Amino acid sequence: MLELRNVTKVYNAGTVSEQRLFQDFSLTVEEGQFVAIVGGNGSGKTSLLNIICGSIPIEAGDVLVKGESILKWKDYQRYATMGRVYQDPSAGTCPNLTMLENLSLADNKGKPFNLRRGVDRRRTDYYREQLRALGLGLEDKLNVKMGSLSGGQRQAVALLMATMTPLRFLILDEHTAALDPKTAEVIMALTDKVVREKRLTAVMVTHNLRYAVEYGDRILMMNQGRVALDRAGEEKRTISMEDILTMFNKISIECGN
Repeated sequence: MLELRNVTKVYNAGTVSEQRLFQDFSLTVEEGQFVAIVGGNGSGKTSLLNIICGSIPIEAGDVLVKGESILKWKDYQRYATMGRVYQDPSAGTCPNLTMLENLSLADNKGKPFNLRRGVDRRRTDYYREQLRALGLGLEDKLNVKMGSLSGGQRQAVALLMATMTPLRFLILDEHTAALDPKTAEVIMALTDKVVREKRLTAVMVTHNLRYAVEYGDRILMMNQGRVALDRAGEEKRTISMEDILTMFNKISIECGN
């Protein structure tokens, strides 16, 4: 279980541009849930992910996993059981390294550093099988540099890399936003498959309202650092695109957008 407890986040504190985004904000994500988060710009979606991942500090509150505070954990401690896929397909991978080298780096996450080769050629067949499962024809491109792949191919590999080692949580930061519609559909289908097969707890921020409705078992709509809508289980399954769009537009009008 992932919990944000009484979190307060202030940007530009003590200046004329001070913004108090979260004030005593609390949220619980049950183990195994796939949560889709939507909301307008400035609603707190990405800040929420950054707080979970420890990318930004908070002024008050706590972040807990199974009741244990992870607020003061180092990055390597958090990411031992947490994977993140970013909006930019180039993030999270090394463009000047081959796909084999990138996969080897991901495969070694959490393992001790020592004077051994970074690439274990004995794992090549395993990597090839993992790539074949993506259905994108990447299994024969292990020696191609990541920077030579298309955005969709890189995002698919980034998803694979993020989930290669045992995880508790998968954080998806608008990971289809930079892709063309056809490729985005492929990546979303792969995401859903990975989350279900690996039984991950996933938190996905997206601007695509349809994806938020169609995927996952819980939907949150954020507005100015607060949860304006929270539907899970059967309530989530019965919600429609029209319902979400109506509420989204209502909030946008109230906020002057």
